[in-house]
Amino acid sequence: MKPVNDTQISEFLLLRFSEEAELQPLLLGLLLSMYLITMFGNLLIILAVKSDCHLQMPMYFFLSHLSFSDICFTSTTIPKMLVNIQSQSKVITYKGCITQAYFFILFAALDNFLLIVMAYDRFVAICHPLLYTIIMNPQLCGLLVLISWIISALYSLIQSLIMLWLSFCTNVEISHFFCELNQMFKLACSDTFLYNMVIYFEAILLGGGSLFGIFYSYSKIVSSIHTISSAQGKHKAFSTCASHLSVVSLFYCTALGMYLSSAAPQSSHSSTIASVMYSVVTPMLNPFIYSLRSKDINKSLTTFIVMKTTKR
Repeated sequence: MKPVNDTQISEFLLLRFSEEAELQPLLLGLLLSMYLITMFGNLLIILAVKSDCHLQMPMYFFLSHLSFSDICFTSTTIPKMLVNIQSQSKVITYKGCITQAYFFILFAALDNFLLIVMAYDRFVAICHPLLYTIIMNPQLCGLLVLISWIISALYSLIQSLIMLWLSFCTNVEISHFFCELNQMFKLACSDTFLYNMVIYFEAILLGGGSLFGIFYSYSKIVSSIHTISSAQGKHKAFSTCASHLSVVSLFYCTALGMYLSSAAPQSSHSSTIASVMYSVVTPMLNPFIYSLRSKDINKSLTTFIVMKTTKR
């Protein structure tokens, strides 16, 4: 037996952001600006890391991959949203919806795993500083990123296959601005109890396991920082973690907000706001957090921009 959609649904309607016609130009300009800032900021981080020999360290290697993931993550939803607002269309094809959901889950999961890897990197740097270059060698760094990609792809594939098993009735109106999994489940006319159990189990395993790994790493980091005698040494050790902690807090808080609001029985504007915070605002703020809190990144970005400007 293979997964098929019995009703042969060919398209869905994305309703969110389509009701208030007078707000469409403002919304279009705001989302476009946020998207361009996200693309430009994360692209600058990638170029700075690749071009500056002083940033050829595991922490910045993982940061460049996180920036690439954020670019792709944002690009799964905003361009389609902008096209729909501009054309005043609500339509997304069935295949397009499944594809969008697959890549959204893929890059959300990849962000999650990269944050875990970055937490492990900070753990090794602070708790085992003398062995840092030996443990966090280029081979291990590349392997950790590769494993993150593989697990994220498999996780997203399972989620997408579950959606392919669903049967949809005549109601094809998605109360969201993208093909979000919980909203798709609400439209299904087939029994989704077993699928919901699988989804929830995977979400708890992924989210709970990730948070446990990060909390464990930082509990060891805090213990190591307490053993440092000088206040300057403690401040320096903590400052290396400040950017990552800020990004982790922002990512998981907005993810939890989106999950809880989308799982609510009635869809509301709070669900849309939470999703925008998670899928648009968080990737946009990440480059600012790292550039403002990291002197190395700040210096490299300044040098990179000045060099490109003077060449013109």
